[in-house]
Amino acid sequence: HCIGFLPVLSWLPRYSIWDYGMPDLISGISVGIMHLPQGMAYALLASLPPVFGLYTSLYPPLIYFIFGTSRHISIGTFTILSIMIGSVTERLAPDSDFLIYNGTNVTEEVDIISRDFYRVQVAAAATVLGGLIQVVLGLVQFGFVGTYLSEPLVRGYTTAASAHAVVAQLKYILGVSPKRFSGPLSIVYTLADLFMLLPETHLPTLLASVVSIVVLITAKELNTALRQKLLVPIPVELSHEMCMFPFVGEIPSGLQPPSIPNASVFSEVVLDAFAMAIVGYAISISLGKTFALKHGYKVDSNQELVALGLSNTFGGFFQCFSVCSSMSRSLIQESTGGKTQIAGVVSGVIVLVTVLKLGSLFQELPKAVLAAIVFVNLKGMFKQYYDIVTLWRSSKIDLLIWLVTYVSTVLFNLDMGLGASMGFALLTVIFRTQRLESFPISNLSAVFLTTVICSILLLHHV
Repeated sequence: HCIGFLPVLSWLPRYSIWDYGMPDLISGISVGIMHLPQGMAYALLASLPPVFGLYTSLYPPLIYFIFGTSRHISIGTFTILSIMIGSVTERLAPDSDFLIYNGTNVTEEVDIISRDFYRVQVAAAATVLGGLIQVVLGLVQFGFVGTYLSEPLVRGYTTAASAHAVVAQLKYILGVSPKRFSGPLSIVYTLADLFMLLPETHLPTLLASVVSIVVLITAKELNTALRQKLLVPIPVELSHEMCMFPFVGEIPSGLQPPSIPNASVFSEVVLDAFAMAIVGYAISISLGKTFALKHGYKVDSNQELVALGLSNTFGGFFQCFSVCSSMSRSLIQESTGGKTQIAGVVSGVIVLVTVLKLGSLFQELPKAVLAAIVFVNLKGMFKQYYDIVTLWRSSKIDLLIWLVTYVSTVLFNLDMGLGASMGFALLTVIFRTQRLESFPISNLSAVFLTTVICSILLLHHV
């Protein structure tokens, strides 16, 4: 039973350095090099200082190594969860709460240090809470909920979240400062505001962004074309960052001591934490199952929930934000020959060395370049729009689920969109099995669970 809870014990004692050591080392270095720019870029999405993205790329993979059952997924920062954390930090710690008072006058200046300090606390609290929810769901054997988040729903949801990510990055790419909007239709208001600000675009920033995007896309295509010949993919994001010219600001070297999350925030973030727990798990289990199928091993869905939950809970104490598996890094971990989660440990060591020794190299990173990295890493998500054509040919109901999920998530935001789309997917399940006699008990419990989740997420906004 101990091995069931600590899967590392089932394979580490038999680990063959001779067979697996080199592939895992190469794979870990490749993934570690990707963690650095992605961690900092996704911290920007989460509205947190970039160094917290590096912490988030360091601790959770080490915990997953002990408790996880997938050999190929790379745990760490991920676009969708970073945006979800960003919506929480922006809501609970908006700039308007941190304006500097000059005598009786309020200046337009924001007290960035205290704002960021509070945002980090909010993100850590949401992450710990989300992690605890995942652990509890895993222990009560609720891993099966992943099978009821159908593929069209997950893909429609992640595509919509990537649309939110693009809009969130436009201000850095154009070098403008739009107002912050939250709640339903915020994406529409933000786009309208950006459109009004177009004449104020900062041209050098725009130029840097466009050049970055072109360089990164070209290098990524080259990496794909030369994958067989290259031992390690060209770390172009990293080298490009180092030679480019508002900046990221100071990246302190050294690690932060663990701290207990701010419990007073829990009640305000509990529903967001729930949404992040479900979404992070859905993304990780679908990726984990894909690789397990390809390489002929099994992932345990309940143990994955526990592993992800512990990675988040432990990470939250070290000021990390919410993690799950990343598609782009997991593909690199697998395609460069990674055989086990030792690759994840190696990638963690690379991040550790960076945080301890090389932080100063990244101090002058333009936010425009980080925004360009987010853009280019979303390329896979943009390809998901082709699902509309595929589903139109294969299943109209699945297409409807995809479209309803996409539209509701784009318009209502991430947590409310998840609630609405799960509710709709539920209706289609009932519609497909109109006669209740042919309805298995496990489906009924899933229907009940999904209804509860939807109600919670929607009530949160009423």
